[in-house]
Parts: sequence; C-alpha cells; structure tokens
Amino acid sequence: MQNSQLRAMQTDHVDNGTMKVQVTSTVGLIPVENARVTISYTGDPESKLEQITTNADGQSEVLTLAAPPVEYSMEPEQPTQPYAEYTVEVEAEGYRPVSVNGVDVFSGELSLQNVRMDPLEVSEQDTKNIVIPANTLFGNFPPKIAEAEIKPIDESGEIVLSRVVVPEYVVVHDGTPGDSTAGDYYVKYKDYIKNVASSEIYATWPDSTIRANILAIMSFTLNRVYTEWYRNHHIFRSFVR
Repeated sequence: MQNSQLRAMQTDHVDNGTMKVQVTSTVGLIPVENARVTISYTGDPESKLEQITTNADGQSEVLTLAAPPVEYSMEPEQPTQPYAEYTVEVEAEGYRPVSVNGVDVFSGELSLQNVRMDPLEVSEQDTKNIVIPANTLFGNFPPKIAEAEIKPIDESGEIVLSRVVVPEYVVVHDGTPGDSTAGDYYVKYKDYIKNVASSEIYATWPDSTIRANILAIMSFTLNRVYTEWYRNHHIFRSFVR
C-alpha cells in the first residue's frame, strides 16, 4: 500500500485510540527506565508524532492517537482498514535499539505494546526490526490448509501427554507445515494465545464475542498438544516443565 493511501486511511474521518509502551530488558526482564520512545505512522517514518521517555517501571504515558471510526471494525466485509498502524522506535543507553512496525490502534481501545531490549553486552548495536503483519481479517493471506475433522493419532501408536495439563510453553513452527527451513520458536502458552487472538479478532468486538473466539483458539491449540497429529505434520510441539 502506498504511504499516502495508508496515511489517509489513518487520518480521514478520525476517531481516537490510545497506546501504552512497556519496555523491559531481555536479561532479567527488568524495566528499562528513561528509554526514548518515538511514535510515527507506519509507512511514513518522518512523521514523528510523539517522543517520550519511560518511567521507573519501564512504562510510557498513555498516548492518544488517531484511529479510524469504530464502525469500520464492526462490518464483516468492510473494505476500509479498521485500525491505524504506528511504528514504535525505542532507544536506551546500553541497549540495542528496537523498531516495531505495524502496531494496531483501534478507536476507543488501549493498545499495549511490550518491547524487550537486548543489552549491548549480549547483542549487536544494529536496530532490531520487528514487523507486525496485518490482521488476518483484513490482510491478504493464502487460504488455510484443509484439515480433516478427525485427526489420525495411531501413526506413531501413542498420545503425547499422559494426563490433561496446560503446557507452559509451545513451540511454534514459523512457516508452512512442509517448510523445513522455517524456524521453531519456544513461546509461552499464554503469550501465544494472546498473540493469536490479537491478530485474528478485533478488540472493538463485544466481550462475549471475544471470549468465544479465544476459547476456540485455546481448543485448537490444545488439540495439537494432546495428539500426535501435530508432530506428523510439523505444526506444533510442546513440553511441560
């Protein structure tokens, strides 16, 4: 999308949303105080809208930012992007800079953006760039891979877990099931559910709708954990501490 189109989409017929940034160190997860946080429109890095510093808890103040009207996110086939996208750039003495592109801001909603910074003694000084893809309800993604309703679990002759337990971590394969070159990442189960929910539904929806979707996401994820099917197809692996 051209920068001018994206900018117009975010500034025409404007409502307001809010954003708060939490900055922590990857070592010890301690708050990073006095980190410099710069907010700009994604696709227009020269549009410096806000520049603030974090407090002793590593948190920024709550910022009010332009967002499209809430009605855009309530219609199932709305052609206009229902959220604004912002870039969050964070710098702090002794840490590797971080740039997060594509932070969503919805009308009337608070966006919480966590930023974890690597200390220079354990990382290079080049900026760490993170790009958040479009919400799956609005972005152009390939169709979902078809699956059978009942998955075969007798190919290896066993079930992965002997008891019902919610895992602390899941390992997410960052690619299609057949892509052996894609990386596997250990992600906390709770963080995984939150990340999937935020990329597949809109925060402006009614509370009951959001809860129903999150329960469906949890059910789908745990289905992978409790059967061998995920292992055979290279989609999910998990372990319990």
